[in-house]
Amino acid sequence: MTDTSIPRAEQPLEDSDPVVAAGPTEDAETSEAVAVAGDSADADATGDDRSGSDDEDLDDEDDEDDEDDEDETVVAANGGKPAAPTSDADLFRQSEIAADYVEGLLDILDYDGDIDELVSGGRPVVEVVGGRLQALVGQRGATLEALQELTRLAVFRQTGSPSRLLLDVGGYRATRRKELSAVAKNAVEKVKQHGEPVRLEPMSAFERKCVHDVVNAIAGVESESEGVEPNRRIVVRPVD
Repeated sequence: MTDTSIPRAEQPLEDSDPVVAAGPTEDAETSEAVAVAGDSADADATGDDRSGSDDEDLDDEDDEDDEDDEDETVVAANGGKPAAPTSDADLFRQSEIAADYVEGLLDILDYDGDIDELVSGGRPVVEVVGGRLQALVGQRGATLEALQELTRLAVFRQTGSPSRLLLDVGGYRATRRKELSAVAKNAVEKVKQHGEPVRLEPMSAFERKCVHDVVNAIAGVESESEGVEPNRRIVVRPVD
């Protein structure tokens, strides 16, 4: 198993329903373990800016706003080097490295989980399934986003190439997509009913991408992102 030291990572609505929260805040034990492990690898980290949101959608067509977020985050987190084209074999190698890293993390935390590595939608994917893993997701997926950034950095340390790895725990992302689909459809209904723009609450790039996909598939409305992280949000408006 590869080196598992962890590099450092991640207004009330007026016109729309709030995005449904998905799970309780991570427990203190997991948060402390992740923080301590992250501090232990400062000397190995290759980039200074470890914050930001990531476009997590696996579809082939990416929203331009949040695809820009993805590219900027990956480049910043990996020493300012732009991503290079990679083959499926290279992508699968990234997922294997990431799976080893996540396995080491689970060992540190004394968690049990089945880990699958694969390539989907032109990016490496690692999925973790098991009980008692909610702490690795955190409130609104905040811990999961941070762990994904750490895992991407672990891949970069071994390959020298930026990674758009997607990490999922307990099927959180699939469940979240369903919730966000309902939020998007509700916003569209209000826009069509009142003819006025609807501003949603701030979301991560993954969440925004899910909403964009739903809205952009419906005639008569459009969506765009506005603001800056961590308060970047989607506005749904009627098409002129």
